[in-house]
Amino acid sequence: MFNRQTVIVTGAGRGIGASTALLFAQQGARVVVNDLDAALAAETAQLIADAGGQAIHFAGSVTDNELPDRLMQAAVDAFGQINVLVNNAGYTWDGMAHKITGKQWQAILDVHLTAPFRMIQAAAPYLRDAAKAELESGAPFSNRCIVNVSSTSGLHGNIGQANYAAAKLGVVGLTKTVAKEWGALGIRCNAVAFGFVDTRLTRPQEAQEEAIEIDGRQLMLGIPRKVRDLLDSDIGQRIPLARPAAVEEAAGGIVLIASPLASYITGHVLEVTGGMGI
Repeated sequence: MFNRQTVIVTGAGRGIGASTALLFAQQGARVVVNDLDAALAAETAQLIADAGGQAIHFAGSVTDNELPDRLMQAAVDAFGQINVLVNNAGYTWDGMAHKITGKQWQAILDVHLTAPFRMIQAAAPYLRDAAKAELESGAPFSNRCIVNVSSTSGLHGNIGQANYAAAKLGVVGLTKTVAKEWGALGIRCNAVAFGFVDTRLTRPQEAQEEAIEIDGRQLMLGIPRKVRDLLDSDIGQRIPLARPAAVEEAAGGIVLIASPLASYITGHVLEVTGGMGI
């Protein structure tokens, strides 16, 4: 479905992002793999190449003000165009609302809301100019779209995640606005809101051996063991499918909404939750 199309996926070194990059490549896309960790980005790109696909890796933090323009230019230099931008990169830094620090609040808004906005701005000339050329020539629009990753924490709130919830709901507003502004050029913008997906963000902190470094600070990802045990204990009552999603299933939601099969879907928030919240 994505032959001769170029797809950029941020945060694609592991988890949902890596699975998304691999699935796009399986569907014929030329993939630009971005991740904070250069080694992991290179690993995902190599997996794509080993399977016969085309990919480049471009390391760097999405919160770096210079990265969006450099990333778009790298994509165009390698593959000549941009068709799909997936804003997936992110992490959690949880805390109760009355205890979250200013730095903690801002860091999560920066990565989950400001970074996607800057990525969209950086992609705008490449997406909009190509669409305008097609419009003027009378040619049909090519598949061009943006997929922003949101969360049920943004749609419904979540204990200990005031910063994350605010950012993930904010990206929904950004999604709908871009959909309205760019729709006349055939450029779609949708969001995918994930529920309980089995990633390092939802696994017990005590079972993880690594942290990520943000501004010189080591952050242990995941949730406390007692919280995870509580989530597991009533999973059948909360989620009709009675299990967390695999990262491959989460990736399927992103690829689905980006595909030509969704050519008349824009401004939508696709909930990939196993039925949680219905």
